[in-house]
Amino acid sequence: MTLEILTSDLLAPLRHGFFTRRGGASSGVFKGLNCGKGSSDQSDIVAINLKRVAGAMGVESKALISMNQVHSADVELVEAPFAAPPRADALVTDRPGLALAVLTADCQPVLFADQEAGVIGAAHAGWRGTLSGVLEATLRRMETLGARREDTVAVIGPTISQRAYEVGWEFYDEITADAPENQRFFIGDGGEKLQFDLPAYGLHRMRRAGIGHAVWTRLCTYSDPERFFSYRRATHQGEADYGRLISVIRL
Repeated sequence: MTLEILTSDLLAPLRHGFFTRRGGASSGVFKGLNCGKGSSDQSDIVAINLKRVAGAMGVESKALISMNQVHSADVELVEAPFAAPPRADALVTDRPGLALAVLTADCQPVLFADQEAGVIGAAHAGWRGTLSGVLEATLRRMETLGARREDTVAVIGPTISQRAYEVGWEFYDEITADAPENQRFFIGDGGEKLQFDLPAYGLHRMRRAGIGHAVWTRLCTYSDPERFFSYRRATHQGEADYGRLISVIRL
């Protein structure tokens, strides 16, 4: 099956893509393009999937740069391929030929670009990383390479939508303790559970930080099992593990 690569006019003509699960070599619960080395999928099959992604992005496998994601606000500058993936949740570079990759399975994959300055970034932004400031930290690190945030654009790829993201009141308390106005990202009927709008929260954080333009693809990982992996859906279905989607951008 051919790879399915979702793109955004906002990032064009840069080569980039939010890859769906279609077109991969994995099977079982990982069926399709599972790019998670940390999953229990066969490592040689994951390597095949990653090689296909690198080929689609026009780079060698070693130039497909990923991270050991830890839900932090840490950002790494990429000047050459790493010997080992750094512990971080965002990458930035101004070097042509390096492809920055983010793995997700409900969290936000966010691709950034200041095309005039020739600077790009990629962030893994779950609720904890977003609350900690990983999106703002990515913008700041891009500025050290000459980017201007008012000239920077960002696209949030497929992520869990509000209708599928049920949370408890302790979650609400943590998000609103940072800023009371964050209550607007929740809906509920006063019962035990609420629903949180993660992409709206991500857009709010970037717009408040002064980004030039930011959008969400409006695609929900939970709600489309044919195209997307989802940690929460796999958990609800009692599956032993789940695949990881990959999102990539390069100069």
